[in-house]
Amino acid sequence: MDSIRIGVLGTGNIADLNVAGYLEDPRCEVLAVCDVVPSSAAAAAQRWACRGSTTTSTSSSQTPTSTLSRCSPDAPAPRARPRRPGGGKHVSVQKPVANTIEEAIEMGKAAENAGLTLRISECMAHYPPLELAKSLVAEGAIGKPIGLRIRTVVGQTDSSFQTGLNPDGYGWRLDDRSPGGHLFDDMVHKYAMALWLLEKDITSVQAVVRRRDLFFEPCAAIFEYEDPELLGTMEVQYAPHMWLRTSYYGADEFFEIQGEEGFLWVTRATGEMLDLAPVVLYSGRDKDITTTEFNDLDSSFLTGFKRSSAHFIDALLNGTAASLTPEEAVKVLQLCFAVYLAGETHEAVDPGS
Repeated sequence: MDSIRIGVLGTGNIADLNVAGYLEDPRCEVLAVCDVVPSSAAAAAQRWACRGSTTTSTSSSQTPTSTLSRCSPDAPAPRARPRRPGGGKHVSVQKPVANTIEEAIEMGKAAENAGLTLRISECMAHYPPLELAKSLVAEGAIGKPIGLRIRTVVGQTDSSFQTGLNPDGYGWRLDDRSPGGHLFDDMVHKYAMALWLLEKDITSVQAVVRRRDLFFEPCAAIFEYEDPELLGTMEVQYAPHMWLRTSYYGADEFFEIQGEEGFLWVTRATGEMLDLAPVVLYSGRDKDITTTEFNDLDSSFLTGFKRSSAHFIDALLNGTAASLTPEEAVKVLQLCFAVYLAGETHEAVDPGS
Protein backbone atom coordinates (compact mmCIF):
# COMPACT_ATOMS: atom_id res chain seq x y z
CA MET A 1 0.00 0.00 0.00
CA ASP A 2 1.54 3.32 -1.05
CA SER A 3 -1.50 5.59 -0.80
CA ILE A 4 -4.75 5.72 1.11
CA ARG A 5 -8.25 6.29 -0.26
CA ILE A 6 -10.67 7.63 2.31
CA GLY A 7 -14.41 7.14 2.56
CA VAL A 8 -16.16 9.35 5.11
CA LEU A 9 -19.27 8.11 6.91
CA GLY A 10 -21.12 11.03 8.46
CA THR A 11 -20.74 14.73 7.60
CA GLY A 12 -22.02 16.28 10.82
CA ASN A 13 -20.57 19.13 12.84
CA ILE A 14 -17.27 17.50 13.75
CA ALA A 15 -16.53 16.11 10.29
CA ASP A 16 -14.67 19.13 8.92
CA LEU A 17 -12.17 18.98 11.79
CA ASN A 18 -11.60 15.26 11.35
CA VAL A 19 -11.23 15.43 7.58
CA ALA A 20 -8.97 18.52 7.46
CA GLY A 21 -5.77 16.51 7.88
CA TYR A 22 -6.70 14.02 5.18
CA LEU A 23 -7.42 16.82 2.72
CA GLU A 24 -3.95 18.30 3.27
CA ASP A 25 -2.02 15.03 3.11
CA PRO A 26 -0.67 14.13 -0.37
CA ARG A 27 -0.60 10.44 0.59
CA CYS A 28 -4.36 10.09 0.65
CA GLU A 29 -7.52 11.13 -1.15
CA VAL A 30 -11.06 11.60 0.12
CA LEU A 31 -12.89 9.60 -2.50
CA ALA A 32 -16.38 8.94 -1.10
CA VAL A 33 -18.80 10.61 1.29
CA CYS A 34 -21.84 9.03 2.98
CA ASP A 35 -24.54 10.62 5.10
CA VAL A 36 -28.17 9.89 5.89
CA VAL A 37 -28.99 13.46 4.81
CA PRO A 38 -28.42 13.82 1.04
CA SER A 39 -27.83 17.58 1.12
CA SER A 40 -25.23 17.21 3.86
CA ALA A 41 -23.30 14.60 1.88
CA ALA A 42 -23.41 16.72 -1.26
CA ALA A 43 -22.32 19.88 0.54
CA ALA A 44 -19.41 18.10 2.24
CA ALA A 45 -18.29 16.51 -1.01
CA GLN A 46 -18.23 19.96 -2.59
CA ARG A 47 -16.31 21.51 0.33
CA TRP A 48 -13.78 18.72 0.27
CA ALA A 49 -13.51 18.61 -3.54
CA CYS A 50 -14.33 14.92 -3.46
CA ARG A 51 -14.08 13.49 -6.97
CA GLY A 52 -15.76 10.19 -6.09
CA SER A 53 -19.26 9.28 -4.99
CA THR A 54 -21.76 10.58 -2.49
CA THR A 55 -24.53 8.46 -1.02
CA THR A 56 -27.08 8.47 1.75
CA SER A 57 -26.37 4.82 2.59
CA THR A 58 -24.40 3.92 5.70
CA SER A 59 -23.30 0.62 4.17
CA SER A 60 -19.53 0.59 3.89
CA SER A 61 -19.75 -1.80 0.94
CA GLN A 62 -20.83 1.16 -1.20
CA THR A 63 -17.64 3.15 -0.55
CA PRO A 64 -14.83 2.00 -2.89
CA THR A 65 -12.03 2.89 -0.53
CA SER A 66 -9.16 1.36 1.37
CA THR A 67 -10.07 3.15 4.61
CA LEU A 68 -13.23 4.38 6.27
CA SER A 69 -13.24 7.38 8.58
CA ARG A 70 -16.41 7.60 10.68
CA CYS A 71 -17.14 11.21 11.59
CA SER A 72 -20.77 10.69 12.53
CA PRO A 73 -22.20 11.20 16.04
CA ASP A 74 -21.51 8.97 19.02
CA ALA A 75 -24.92 7.36 18.56
CA PRO A 76 -24.95 3.60 17.85
CA ALA A 77 -25.30 3.67 14.05
CA PRO A 78 -23.28 3.37 11.99
CA ARG A 79 -20.84 1.26 13.99
CA ALA A 80 -17.86 -0.73 12.78
CA ARG A 81 -19.30 -3.94 14.17
CA PRO A 82 -19.68 -6.38 11.23
CA ARG A 83 -17.59 -9.55 11.03
CA ARG A 84 -15.22 -7.70 8.72
CA PRO A 85 -14.87 -4.09 9.89
CA GLY A 86 -15.92 -1.59 7.27
CA GLY A 87 -16.58 -4.29 4.67
CA GLY A 88 -12.94 -5.42 4.72
CA LYS A 89 -11.45 -1.95 5.11
CA HIS A 90 -9.38 -0.29 7.79
CA VAL A 91 -11.51 1.91 10.02
CA SER A 92 -11.01 5.08 12.04
CA VAL A 93 -13.94 5.94 14.31
CA GLN A 94 -14.71 9.00 16.38
CA LYS A 95 -14.81 8.84 20.15
CA PRO A 96 -16.21 7.21 22.19
CA VAL A 97 -15.55 3.85 20.59
CA ALA A 98 -19.02 2.47 21.45
CA ASN A 99 -22.01 2.85 23.72
CA THR A 100 -21.16 -0.25 25.78
CA ILE A 101 -18.02 -2.08 26.86
CA GLU A 102 -19.32 -5.23 25.18
CA GLU A 103 -19.69 -3.42 21.84
CA ALA A 104 -16.20 -1.97 22.14
CA ILE A 105 -14.62 -5.36 22.83
CA GLU A 106 -16.58 -6.92 19.96
CA MET A 107 -15.32 -4.27 17.56
CA GLY A 108 -11.70 -4.84 18.55
CA LYS A 109 -12.02 -8.60 18.16
CA ALA A 110 -13.66 -8.22 14.74
CA ALA A 111 -10.78 -6.06 13.50
CA GLU A 112 -8.17 -8.41 14.93
CA ASN A 113 -9.81 -11.48 13.40
CA ALA A 114 -9.98 -9.76 10.01
CA GLY A 115 -6.37 -8.59 10.17
CA LEU A 116 -7.49 -4.97 9.79
CA THR A 117 -6.76 -1.75 11.65
CA LEU A 118 -9.42 -0.25 13.87
CA ARG A 119 -8.34 2.93 15.59
CA ILE A 120 -10.26 5.44 17.65
CA SER A 121 -9.34 9.01 16.73
CA GLU A 122 -8.20 11.01 19.76
CA CYS A 123 -7.21 14.53 18.80
CA MET A 124 -5.76 15.40 22.19
CA ALA A 125 -3.16 12.63 21.98
CA HIS A 126 -1.75 14.53 19.00
CA TYR A 127 -2.18 18.07 20.33
CA PRO A 128 1.36 19.57 20.44
CA PRO A 129 1.21 21.09 23.98
CA LEU A 130 0.00 17.79 25.45
CA GLU A 131 2.54 15.82 23.42
CA LEU A 132 5.29 18.06 24.78
CA ALA A 133 4.03 17.72 28.34
CA LYS A 134 4.06 13.94 28.07
CA SER A 135 7.60 13.89 26.68
CA LEU A 136 8.85 16.26 29.41
CA VAL A 137 7.38 13.98 32.09
CA ALA A 138 9.01 10.96 30.46
CA GLU A 139 12.36 12.79 30.41
CA GLY A 140 12.14 13.42 34.16
CA ALA A 141 11.64 17.20 33.93
CA ILE A 142 9.47 17.26 37.07
CA GLY A 143 10.79 14.13 38.75
CA LYS A 144 8.44 11.33 39.69
CA PRO A 145 4.82 12.25 38.83
CA ILE A 146 2.60 12.34 41.91
CA GLY A 147 -0.49 14.21 40.75
CA LEU A 148 -2.60 15.07 37.72
CA ARG A 149 -5.38 17.67 37.60
CA ILE A 150 -7.66 18.15 34.60
CA ARG A 151 -10.11 21.05 34.62
CA THR A 152 -12.86 21.65 32.04
CA VAL A 153 -15.36 24.48 31.93
CA VAL A 154 -18.13 24.96 29.38
CA GLY A 155 -19.51 28.45 28.74
CA GLN A 156 -20.56 30.75 25.92
CA THR A 157 -18.80 31.96 22.78
CA ASP A 158 -19.63 33.51 19.44
CA SER A 159 -16.80 31.91 17.48
CA SER A 160 -17.60 31.38 13.82
CA PHE A 161 -17.19 27.65 14.36
CA GLN A 162 -19.67 27.50 17.25
CA THR A 163 -22.26 29.72 15.57
CA GLY A 164 -21.95 27.70 12.35
CA LEU A 165 -22.87 24.39 13.97
CA ASN A 166 -26.08 22.74 12.86
CA PRO A 167 -28.38 22.45 15.93
CA ASP A 168 -30.32 19.64 14.25
CA GLY A 169 -27.26 17.44 14.65
CA TYR A 170 -27.44 17.42 18.44
CA GLY A 171 -30.80 15.81 19.18
CA TRP A 172 -29.31 12.35 19.59
CA ARG A 173 -27.28 13.61 22.57
CA LEU A 174 -30.49 14.14 24.54
CA ASP A 175 -32.23 10.81 24.03
CA ASP A 176 -31.55 7.10 24.45
CA ARG A 177 -29.16 7.01 21.49
CA SER A 178 -26.47 8.25 23.88
CA PRO A 179 -25.78 6.50 27.21
CA GLY A 180 -24.68 9.75 28.87
CA GLY A 181 -24.41 13.50 28.59
CA HIS A 182 -21.39 15.79 28.58
CA LEU A 183 -19.31 13.37 30.66
CA PHE A 184 -19.72 10.81 27.88
CA ASP A 185 -19.62 13.05 24.84
CA ASP A 186 -16.74 15.44 25.59
CA MET A 187 -15.01 14.23 28.74
CA VAL A 188 -13.94 11.04 26.98
CA HIS A 189 -11.09 13.19 25.63
CA LYS A 190 -10.04 14.00 29.21
CA TYR A 191 -10.37 10.39 30.40
CA ALA A 192 -8.04 9.44 27.57
CA MET A 193 -5.53 12.05 28.72
CA ALA A 194 -5.74 10.86 32.33
CA LEU A 195 -4.46 7.49 31.08
CA TRP A 196 -2.23 8.57 28.18
CA LEU A 197 -0.24 11.39 29.77
CA LEU A 198 1.21 9.25 32.55
CA GLU A 199 0.85 5.79 30.99
CA LYS A 200 -0.57 4.37 34.20
CA ASP A 201 -3.81 2.48 34.71
CA ILE A 202 -6.47 3.85 37.04
CA THR A 203 -7.60 1.31 39.62
CA SER A 204 -10.23 3.23 41.58
CA VAL A 205 -12.63 6.13 40.91
CA GLN A 206 -14.63 8.24 43.33
CA ALA A 207 -16.92 10.93 41.99
CA VAL A 208 -19.70 13.42 42.63
CA VAL A 209 -21.82 13.92 39.52
CA ARG A 210 -24.56 16.53 39.23
CA ARG A 211 -27.13 17.07 36.47
CA ARG A 212 -27.44 20.71 35.36
CA ASP A 213 -29.89 20.09 32.50
CA LEU A 214 -30.51 17.48 29.82
CA PHE A 215 -26.82 17.42 28.84
CA PHE A 216 -24.35 19.14 31.18
CA GLU A 217 -23.08 17.24 34.21
CA PRO A 218 -20.82 19.13 36.64
CA CYS A 219 -18.47 16.65 38.24
CA ALA A 220 -15.60 16.27 40.68
CA ALA A 221 -13.71 12.98 40.45
CA ILE A 222 -10.69 11.41 42.15
CA PHE A 223 -8.56 8.84 40.35
CA GLU A 224 -6.31 6.36 42.16
CA TYR A 225 -3.60 4.98 39.90
CA GLU A 226 -1.79 1.66 39.98
CA ASP A 227 1.11 3.65 41.42
CA PRO A 228 -0.08 4.29 45.00
CA GLU A 229 1.90 7.56 45.12
CA LEU A 230 0.00 8.99 42.15
CA LEU A 231 -3.42 10.63 42.40
CA GLY A 232 -5.55 12.41 39.80
CA THR A 233 -8.48 14.79 39.93
CA MET A 234 -10.96 15.82 37.26
CA GLU A 235 -13.17 18.90 37.56
CA VAL A 236 -16.03 19.70 35.18
CA GLN A 237 -18.08 22.89 35.45
CA TYR A 238 -20.83 24.52 33.39
CA ALA A 239 -20.80 28.33 33.53
CA PRO A 240 -23.64 29.36 31.18
CA HIS A 241 -23.11 33.11 31.68
CA MET A 242 -19.31 33.14 31.32
CA TRP A 243 -17.85 34.18 27.98
CA LEU A 244 -14.95 32.10 26.66
CA ARG A 245 -12.20 33.14 24.29
CA THR A 246 -11.99 30.34 21.73
CA SER A 247 -11.95 29.77 17.99
CA TYR A 248 -13.96 26.57 18.30
CA TYR A 249 -16.36 25.17 20.90
CA GLY A 250 -17.35 27.16 23.98
CA ALA A 251 -15.10 25.15 26.27
CA ASP A 252 -11.74 25.49 27.97
CA GLU A 253 -9.31 23.01 29.50
CA PHE A 254 -6.35 23.24 31.87
CA PHE A 255 -3.96 20.39 32.69
CA GLU A 256 -1.52 20.30 35.60
CA ILE A 257 0.99 17.51 36.19
CA GLN A 258 2.70 17.66 39.59
CA GLY A 259 5.99 15.92 40.19
CA GLU A 260 8.28 15.56 43.18
CA GLU A 261 10.63 18.15 41.66
CA GLY A 262 8.29 20.53 39.84
CA PHE A 263 5.12 20.84 37.83
CA LEU A 264 3.85 21.32 34.28
CA TRP A 265 0.93 23.37 33.08
CA VAL A 266 -0.83 22.92 29.75
CA THR A 267 -2.86 26.09 29.70
CA ARG A 268 -5.21 25.50 26.78
CA ALA A 269 -6.75 23.12 24.26
CA THR A 270 -10.20 23.99 22.94
CA GLY A 271 -10.11 27.45 24.49
CA GLU A 272 -7.57 30.28 24.43
CA MET A 273 -8.40 31.83 27.77
CA LEU A 274 -5.10 32.60 29.48
CA ASP A 275 -2.35 34.94 28.31
CA LEU A 276 0.23 32.33 29.18
CA ALA A 277 2.49 30.10 27.14
CA PRO A 278 0.75 26.91 25.99
CA VAL A 279 3.12 24.92 28.23
CA VAL A 280 4.79 26.16 31.42
CA LEU A 281 7.43 24.11 33.26
CA TYR A 282 8.42 24.92 36.86
CA SER A 283 11.41 23.02 38.21
CA GLY A 284 12.48 23.59 41.79
CA ARG A 285 14.87 20.86 42.90
CA ASP A 286 17.19 21.84 45.76
CA LYS A 287 16.49 25.59 45.41
CA ASP A 288 17.65 25.50 41.80
CA ILE A 289 14.43 27.09 40.59
CA THR A 290 13.72 27.60 36.91
CA THR A 291 10.54 28.48 35.03
CA THR A 292 10.43 27.67 31.33
CA GLU A 293 7.66 28.95 29.06
CA PHE A 294 7.20 27.13 25.76
CA ASN A 295 5.73 29.85 23.58
CA ASP A 296 6.76 28.59 20.15
CA LEU A 297 4.20 25.79 19.97
CA ASP A 298 1.36 25.28 17.54
CA SER A 299 -1.49 25.35 20.05
CA SER A 300 -4.41 25.46 17.62
CA PHE A 301 -7.14 23.00 18.61
CA LEU A 302 -7.41 22.03 14.93
CA THR A 303 -3.78 20.88 14.84
CA GLY A 304 -4.56 17.91 17.07
CA PHE A 305 -7.12 16.69 14.53
CA LYS A 306 -4.74 17.14 11.62
CA ARG A 307 -1.90 15.32 13.36
CA SER A 308 -4.28 12.53 14.33
CA SER A 309 -5.12 12.02 10.66
CA ALA A 310 -1.44 12.01 9.70
CA HIS A 311 -0.72 9.46 12.45
CA PHE A 312 -3.39 7.13 11.08
CA ILE A 313 -2.00 7.38 7.55
CA ASP A 314 1.53 6.75 8.84
CA ALA A 315 0.35 3.65 10.69
CA LEU A 316 -1.43 2.19 7.66
CA LEU A 317 1.44 2.85 5.27
CA ASN A 318 4.07 1.57 7.72
CA GLY A 319 2.06 -1.35 9.05
CA THR A 320 2.30 -0.12 12.64
CA ALA A 321 -0.31 0.18 15.39
CA ALA A 322 -2.56 3.25 15.32
CA SER A 323 -3.59 4.98 18.54
CA LEU A 324 -5.98 4.83 20.16
CA THR A 325 -6.00 1.07 19.80
CA PRO A 326 -9.24 -0.77 20.60
CA GLU A 327 -7.69 -1.91 23.88
CA GLU A 328 -6.83 1.65 24.86
CA ALA A 329 -10.28 2.87 23.86
CA VAL A 330 -11.94 0.20 26.01
CA LYS A 331 -10.03 1.47 29.06
CA VAL A 332 -11.17 5.02 28.29
CA LEU A 333 -14.79 3.89 28.06
CA GLN A 334 -14.47 1.91 31.28
CA LEU A 335 -13.19 5.03 33.04
CA CYS A 336 -16.14 7.03 31.71
CA PHE A 337 -18.70 4.55 33.01
CA ALA A 338 -16.81 4.21 36.32
CA VAL A 339 -17.26 7.94 36.94
CA TYR A 340 -21.00 7.64 36.31
CA LEU A 341 -21.30 4.59 38.57
CA ALA A 342 -19.23 6.17 41.34
CA GLY A 343 -21.42 9.26 41.18
CA GLU A 344 -24.56 7.13 41.42
CA THR A 345 -23.45 4.80 44.21
CA HIS A 346 -21.17 7.19 46.16
CA GLU A 347 -18.70 4.33 46.37
CA ALA A 348 -15.27 3.71 44.89
CA VAL A 349 -15.41 1.90 41.53
CA ASP A 350 -12.71 -0.13 39.80
CA PRO A 351 -12.87 0.79 36.08
CA GLY A 352 -11.47 -2.63 35.16
CA SER A 353 -14.53 -4.29 36.65
